[in-house]
Amino acid sequence: MAKPVLIDLDDTPTLTPSDAPPVPDLGLPDGRAVKAAAALAVARPSPITRFAVWALGALFSLMISVAVYDFVAGLLARNTWLGWLAFGLTGLAVVALVALAIREGLGFYRLGRLDGLRAEVAVARKAGDLKTAGKATDHLLGLYKSRPDLRWGAANLAERRAEVLDADALLNLTEAELLAPLDLAARAEIEAAARRVATVTALVPLALADVAVALFANLSMIRKIAVIYGGRSGTLGSFKLLRRVFSHLLATGALALGDDLIGSVAGGGVLSKLSRRFGEGVVNGALTARVGVAAMELCRPMAFNALPRPKVSNLMSRALAGVFDGVSSAMTKRG
Repeated sequence: MAKPVLIDLDDTPTLTPSDAPPVPDLGLPDGRAVKAAAALAVARPSPITRFAVWALGALFSLMISVAVYDFVAGLLARNTWLGWLAFGLTGLAVVALVALAIREGLGFYRLGRLDGLRAEVAVARKAGDLKTAGKATDHLLGLYKSRPDLRWGAANLAERRAEVLDADALLNLTEAELLAPLDLAARAEIEAAARRVATVTALVPLALADVAVALFANLSMIRKIAVIYGGRSGTLGSFKLLRRVFSHLLATGALALGDDLIGSVAGGGVLSKLSRRFGEGVVNGALTARVGVAAMELCRPMAFNALPRPKVSNLMSRALAGVFDGVSSAMTKRG
């Protein structure tokens, strides 16, 4: 019969919270969704890929054209009425394609017009010539003459410009009277886009959903900002403008969100008190606001001089007002 074994419990080590392994440092949120959207927007295919796409597109267009021709010719041979109906529908399709091409061309023209006005204003400000500044002001008035929301500013500018005898003063007056209402509208679009991106990133756990939302929200925001300043663009023009904005931000390193901005946007140590997902939403919203400010600078017909350049921290403070409590309660219910 086996002898009983005595276990001395006094020698068992006592575990304390200090003996637990350290929590892995996941680091601060870095705005992965917006940075991934920027990488997608500025990515350029290789020359071989572009040539392959062009060749396949040309081949596909030729195939469609031949198929439509054979279809219409066959119907004309079998039934005259059906053949002419098909011919008429083909003509309408061609007209629609031409209209789309014209719309895209006008979109590129409007964006180029804004670039030209911005360059003209810069030259006039640098030269300090009142006559040159007056021409730039007239061109800006011509751009916005049909805007009902700028009638009061245009009338005030026309009334006061005769009293101004300095080029810088005239350009500053023009900026204050014509662009101040447009800047407010652009700010509202930036705040709405930043709020949307921050909320979706915080609440949607899917890996690629936040990237898709960030890309769509930024594209929509940039397009609306261009419309506000008179640069309504088509589909191709919007993607070109998106590429320009992201290329500018990546070239200047503006998508590298610093700890100081995180603290000012998120309220100091709030990121350490909330979930990492929520912090990621705040950072993605801040990066979206930076994209919006860059879009304002590229779409504005005048550089910021008389009016202050919007600050990301101020935009995020207004964009996320009331969102903290709403998102936190939603996350609590979901948990």
